Amino acid sequence: MTNLATIVTASAARNPGAIAIKMDDLEISFGALDVLSAKVAALLAARGTKPGDRVALISPNLPQMPAIYYGILRFGAVVVPLNPLLKAREVEYHLRDSGAELAFAWEGVMAEVEAGAADTGTTIIPINAGFMALLAPLEPQAEVAAAAKDDTAVILYTSGTTGKPKGAELTHENLRSNAEVSVSLFDSQHGDVIFGGLPFFHVFGQTCALNSAVMAGATVTILPKFDPVKALEIIQRDKVTIFEGVPTMYIALLRAPGRENYDVSSLRLAASGGSPLPLEVLHEFENTFGATMLEGYGLSETSPVITFNQLDAIRKPGSVGTAVAGAQLRVVDDAGNDVEPGAVGEIAVAGPFVMKGYWKNPEATAAAIPDGWFRTGDLGRKDEDDVFFIVDRKKDMILRGGYNVYPREVEEVLYEHPAVAEAAVVGRPDDVHGEEVYAAVSLKPGADGADDPEALAASIVEFVKERVAAYKFPRRVVIMDSLPKGPTGKILKREITI
Repeated sequence: MTNLATIVTASAARNPGAIAIKMDDLEISFGALDVLSAKVAALLAARGTKPGDRVALISPNLPQMPAIYYGILRFGAVVVPLNPLLKAREVEYHLRDSGAELAFAWEGVMAEVEAGAADTGTTIIPINAGFMALLAPLEPQAEVAAAAKDDTAVILYTSGTTGKPKGAELTHENLRSNAEVSVSLFDSQHGDVIFGGLPFFHVFGQTCALNSAVMAGATVTILPKFDPVKALEIIQRDKVTIFEGVPTMYIALLRAPGRENYDVSSLRLAASGGSPLPLEVLHEFENTFGATMLEGYGLSETSPVITFNQLDAIRKPGSVGTAVAGAQLRVVDDAGNDVEPGAVGEIAVAGPFVMKGYWKNPEATAAAIPDGWFRTGDLGRKDEDDVFFIVDRKKDMILRGGYNVYPREVEEVLYEHPAVAEAAVVGRPDDVHGEEVYAAVSLKPGADGADDPEALAASIVEFVKERVAAYKFPRRVVIMDSLPKGPTGKILKREITI
């Protein structure tokens, strides 16, 4: 019967003066975080919010964000964290699908949010310089709403390759138990300083950085937009002990100008996830920064951590490690039968971290969890030491800089362009982002601009760029006479060469 927000009240009771959240010179103690979250709960009560209502939170990592996140949970409502890079049409879909009648939104993205909320009836509360003044006169709502283990705490939207984004319902138990795993994996404790450059609207940063730090009584030092030089400054200034990031962040740190001039001796541990970590990057980082690098694996639907290279277990570079405590993993064939050790199959998961289901989507839930085991859609293998390796993505998902890009969503926008007849979005290896988003299109007969294909391709890129988040649009569009197809007329992406 424990609400996730009690990790704030518990740490505040133990060490009220310890710093919970830091951004440059601004510091928020656990005691202050406790009070601020209680004031956010009071604000929700004053606005007529009811327990179980969905409340959107659209913001980069800012000092106010944790207070809002825990305040929503404390009140008994459901947090719907949204990427602040979303465009108006995407914001509208998420607000409408979740039924969020209230949204907290950073002032820097207010234009897109207001445009997206125009037809949903969602009330917007800006996160700006006046936000603290809004909370100041409110009497803190000290009590924490009771929450059963299977009560939904957070709805995290994750797209599928064949339709609109789906909201993974993560319960208080899902998130609490996975935060406990993260604390154990990284041996986090009071006195640790965790780098908060992973976005808290994403499950990796939310669980492994924010929730685990608050649970352990550690400090999170946040960086709203990743910059490698600024990150090095933060490591040196705040004596960061645990760095968590996606592979592109580690590559950027290693290539940062003047890197050797920063004192990074405080680092003891680095954790990588979100996309496969190149072996050479792992070795170079450990040699250069003198910190142990651990790679793990998980998904939004699993809260996220299910495997990790663990400090007290066998570590195999290039693997995603062994199952974490509580996670049950199998490698299965298409019929759901276990494959032999070393054979490739789909990774299936059960245990306390697996989502309750997809919000308002029982069909998708049944397809993803047909027999109590969540099908990840990822192909992998398990060796004789029960160490897991990710072999490939079963779906067409593109992993760009740690963000999931789903081709179908981008293709839908391409098809809206007046000149486009056919479209296929594919991922291609990229040294910086892991994978890059490219598109191949064929044109409608007599399409305007067909006489200048280079200019038309550039205009198509801009068309998509205006309609989707910045990490999703294709960096290159190739115009073809026709796209390769199989006997049924299905476009064969594997035959597209870009």
